[in-house]
Amino acid sequence: MDPRTDDAPAPVEESVVTTAVYRDGRRAGVPSNVAETGRWLRDQPGTMAWIGLYRPSEAQLLAVAEEFGLHELAVEDAIVAHQRPKLERYGATLFVVLRAARYLDEAEEVDFGEVHVFVGANFVLTVRHGQAPDLAAVRRRMEGDPGLLARGPEAVLYAVLDAVVDGYAPVVGGLQHDIDEIETEVFGRDPRVTRRIYELSREVIEFQRATRPLLEILRDLQAGFEKYGIDEELRRYLTDVADHATTVAERVHGFRQILADILTLNATLVSQAQNEEVKNLTEASYAQNEEIKRVSAWAAILFAPTVIGTVYGMNFEHIPELHWTFGYPFALSLMLLASVCLYVIFKHRTWL
Repeated sequence: MDPRTDDAPAPVEESVVTTAVYRDGRRAGVPSNVAETGRWLRDQPGTMAWIGLYRPSEAQLLAVAEEFGLHELAVEDAIVAHQRPKLERYGATLFVVLRAARYLDEAEEVDFGEVHVFVGANFVLTVRHGQAPDLAAVRRRMEGDPGLLARGPEAVLYAVLDAVVDGYAPVVGGLQHDIDEIETEVFGRDPRVTRRIYELSREVIEFQRATRPLLEILRDLQAGFEKYGIDEELRRYLTDVADHATTVAERVHGFRQILADILTLNATLVSQAQNEEVKNLTEASYAQNEEIKRVSAWAAILFAPTVIGTVYGMNFEHIPELHWTFGYPFALSLMLLASVCLYVIFKHRTWL
């Protein structure tokens, strides 16, 4: 466990975002602290409390847990955070962990949040870690629909689930846009695309880890709602959320497969480009070798007469055929013969 504690723990109220007590779907009061909230629920039957906490410390959350009788294992999970989405029941209290997500347009990446929901007989406690989801908007929506809020704590849980799932839609759209860009970059031979594919694949995997367990949570909730006789209309709302979550999960699974195919395609294109580069280098090397052959052949042809001329150009007294009448024509003929022989040899070997 890695709780966030300080030398002097702050009071619970410093982590409380909003707390209110409701009767018949309308605000009956706003307690000043958690202890007063508990007294209100005990003194006024038929009321429901909704408390929202943001990144509370261990001491702060333990104080709330003591007031509402929360199980220590669930409290530990809420303190540590970084939990997988799950649904657990501790006696009369339901504990739900959800992974929210939002798409950051400027950074072109997915930011993940986490919200823990404790649902009791007459209270709802939300513990948020991260910017998403916007639970203030959820509260405004529920307070604007007293008929729905009057259905009890399960209605608040539905609203939180609905907000989390609705928040996935912009993420799906953002990921789809990124994949479209990556496809363009792959065929444009952008050298940075491989790294971007890898990074986007990791985001899709993380998103899949947030959405896939949600389907099981919703199935368990639907079964529990039927078992505990929850309002029929609320079950319909939950079914609608389950349909949306299934669509998101299917899209995310498709994204993962598409990225795997794009990565394979990119590797193939890179390999083709490398082969093409090797081919071009080989052709250039071959052409260079042909030029070297020609230069070397002509150098050898010119070198033979030079050797003969160099020998007969020495100023020694006793050189054979030095005073011979046919010595000069003989030397020229010898130079010509050597050059012609070398030319024929090189021509036969296709060096010229």
